[in-house]
Amino acid sequence: MESSAVLLVLLCVSCVAAVCRAESSEDFGAISSASTEKELLEAAEDLLARLEHRHPRAEKRGSIPRCGAGDRCAMRLGPRIGTLCECPRGSKCNSFLLKCI
Repeated sequence: MESSAVLLVLLCVSCVAAVCRAESSEDFGAISSASTEKELLEAAEDLLARLEHRHPRAEKRGSIPRCGAGDRCAMRLGPRIGTLCECPRGSKCNSFLLKCI
């Protein structure tokens, strides 16, 4: 949902940029395109900042960090196993070696 909203905003901004560029080349030849591009970038950054507040990132406070293949991913706490990090896609944490395999 969040990525589709961001893509929609970027599509709208690019359409506005294309229209402004066409207008500036036809009607406003004296205005430099650098200043209009700068204004558009500022507007896009403002929109993205607003969207970020509405839709927080997927990362959460208690999220588990990612580790590389072959790294230690868990530790034994008596009869239990505590997770240290999340293994990358295509590998999983081996409960005997406590490493990503």
